[in-house]
Amino acid sequence: MKRFEIIDGMRGYFLVFMLINHLVFVGGYWMVEVNHRQFAFVEDAQGFVFLSGLLIGMVYARKMLKYGYEVGRQAIHGRAFELYRYAMGTVMAVLVVQMVLPDAFRLWYNWLGTTNFDAPLRLAAIATFLFQPTFMDILPQYIVYMLFAPLLVWLCLRGKWLHVLAGSLIAWMAAQLGLQRFATEPLNALITGADEQGIRASFNMLGWQIVFFPAMVIGVLVAQGKIDWTRIFSPERTWLPKLALAICLFFLPLRIATAWDLLPQPVLEKFATMEIRADFGPVYLLNFAAVATGLAWLLIAGPKHRSAWIRTAAGIVTGVFTLRFLRLLGRHSLQVYVWHVAIVYAVYYVDGRTPELSQLTKTTIAVVCIALLALPALWREREEISAALFGQPATEPARNKPGSNAR
Repeated sequence: MKRFEIIDGMRGYFLVFMLINHLVFVGGYWMVEVNHRQFAFVEDAQGFVFLSGLLIGMVYARKMLKYGYEVGRQAIHGRAFELYRYAMGTVMAVLVVQMVLPDAFRLWYNWLGTTNFDAPLRLAAIATFLFQPTFMDILPQYIVYMLFAPLLVWLCLRGKWLHVLAGSLIAWMAAQLGLQRFATEPLNALITGADEQGIRASFNMLGWQIVFFPAMVIGVLVAQGKIDWTRIFSPERTWLPKLALAICLFFLPLRIATAWDLLPQPVLEKFATMEIRADFGPVYLLNFAAVATGLAWLLIAGPKHRSAWIRTAAGIVTGVFTLRFLRLLGRHSLQVYVWHVAIVYAVYYVDGRTPELSQLTKTTIAVVCIALLALPALWREREEISAALFGQPATEPARNKPGSNAR
């Protein structure tokens, strides 16, 4: 298996479940409940951001090692600017469609507010990521992180990776204490529009960077050959997966209890302060670290473990993450993410314009949408596909062109 294939498959997996979770129907639908988030405080967006940071470290550290800091910096910032065009293009496309489709303004109001081309202050807020329409909020934080990434990658290459981790931890602690409000409160008052919405974001960037930058540090160390995964995650060393399992089992009943509102009010009030998703609170951080560690051990050490059932579990997980469809999506993950936003807005519009749909119809729509996710990936690999089908010589594969994917 090629070095990035299982990572591509994991990103594709997260994209599929992000789409399932983001499809909104009147009355809901059952597929949204089939997700690992029902059993732990771990969601697809966290995995997507983590893998993106890991690949930034792996790929661009190699560029800096080979060509120097300036080449690596230009490559990362060039990629960030490309993603910025995607982010702004997505918003502009939705606003144009909103002008054309009947009743779109009302149906998308909860997601866009009064955003339109006659609101320059709101457009400026969108352009500076202060106002992020619903489901368009992963790219902005990714872009901001990439602006800081060149310097941090370079520091890691110079042996300062512990300093980078310490800075990331301090920024995360600042988010838990709400210190960003010293800056956001005045800005919120400045940009609040007619719909009484000012700063709007699903993710506190100070909090969520704890997923991205430590992953980037790991990626840099991997690029330098300083991490021996088979030694860290070996079949004989089982204390790490056991610790991860213990943390997951501790939070499992709490996840179920919070979902069904079963916790006593005093306990819930205390628990809620540590379980703020937007800030990536301690509950989310502990759960994510545990699940990521356990999954890494299962993928790396599991196939060689003496227990047959662990080997079987490792084979199943590896098989899922190496599905060709998921790897196809993962190779072009950010383009697919942008396309998923268009799908979600289209389905929400259609659902709002029709009588309530049956569960069978909703399920059919969701399955078709999952299949449609592949369109941008297929388009970007059209030359390879044509060569495979008709024996025509292909030019350089789309996924290997500089800056063509999320790496």
